[in-house]
Amino acid sequence: MTSPAPTPTTPHTGEPGKAPLGVAAIGYAFMGKAHSNAWRNVASFFDVPAFEQKVLVGRDAEQVAGAAARYGWAESATDWRQVIERDDIHIVDICAPGWMHAEIAIAALEAGKHVLVEKPLANTLAEAEAMTEAARAARARGIQSMIGFNYRRVPALALARELIAEGRLGTVRHVRAAYLQDWLADPGSPMTWRLNKETAGSGALGDIASHAIDQVLYLLGDTVTEVSGRLHTFVDTRPGADGPEHVTVDDAAWATLTLASGALASVEVSRMATGKKNSLTMEIYGDKGSLLFDLESLNELGFLDATAPVREQGFRRILVNEPDHPYMDAWWPQGHVIGWEHTFTHQIRDFLLALDAGTPPSPSFEDGLAVQHVLAAIEESADAKSAIIQVAGH
Repeated sequence: MTSPAPTPTTPHTGEPGKAPLGVAAIGYAFMGKAHSNAWRNVASFFDVPAFEQKVLVGRDAEQVAGAAARYGWAESATDWRQVIERDDIHIVDICAPGWMHAEIAIAALEAGKHVLVEKPLANTLAEAEAMTEAARAARARGIQSMIGFNYRRVPALALARELIAEGRLGTVRHVRAAYLQDWLADPGSPMTWRLNKETAGSGALGDIASHAIDQVLYLLGDTVTEVSGRLHTFVDTRPGADGPEHVTVDDAAWATLTLASGALASVEVSRMATGKKNSLTMEIYGDKGSLLFDLESLNELGFLDATAPVREQGFRRILVNEPDHPYMDAWWPQGHVIGWEHTFTHQIRDFLLALDAGTPPSPSFEDGLAVQHVLAAIEESADAKSAIIQVAGH
């Protein structure tokens, strides 16, 4: 079932005479809104291949039609299976909950559609492995795929990666990564699908530790060889539609990661850290320097150059909004900050440019699977009272 919506206002650029890529997005809630905003704005700021926001898919016909009209999609639909079979759809953007990722992504890849899927890759390791295998097979046919770790597109974090790659920190010894939120701090907060293992896969571990772990791997260009972890649920029941419901996922998680380089990383995540709204902090310590970042101040990067004379050392604040900084030349004059939503615009930009060049976009499903292996090892360690677990492949 499809419903028309007002003609989308998204401007399109690209090679003259080249047919635009048709895009379908599946899911219209939180992530669907964020991705839709990116699709609607990316061509206004970046030179990207021509595309069209064809259809927004959701289960509730009335609500998805309203969302399509607001977010700039030409039409809405309720059956994703019919949508991915359409000849005018070339890209499928999956913003649905994790339990749906594997079925939709594999079907879309087999149908010859490029796929972008939100993190984490899947709810289970088996599903993630199946998705990665489907992506490999599709790549051989020129069909590309990418996982949406949008924080890789924060200009300050992209700059951090550049500084580390340039050797400005020397040998990285250890990393502290923490992703803290408080939207579940009130024990009276209602039950949602995110608190049910069958629909969410895991709690804070998959939801936000996946971001923190990906940042460790992305910033250092490293891999995890072994982990020790712990999970905890602070509130066991939540108010449901028909009375109290049992929470079957973790509220918080802790892990120590051993990296192939010899560096160590600590990861702490919680959705019950009172006063922390959306704080992803990264602290990277090397023998020649250190970096500090907090998502709640996402335009800033702290940098200490330990090669300077001791009397001159100290963290300095880099305001990451100059045209020379990653992505920033497309936005506003120097000194004007950007926000969280811009990371999704950067993500769509990079995805479209990779498709146009015929090169695999990054992060790949393989990257998503690597994170999934770490998440699974943390769960295994927690079940074994924080035993050290070897990560698959190492």
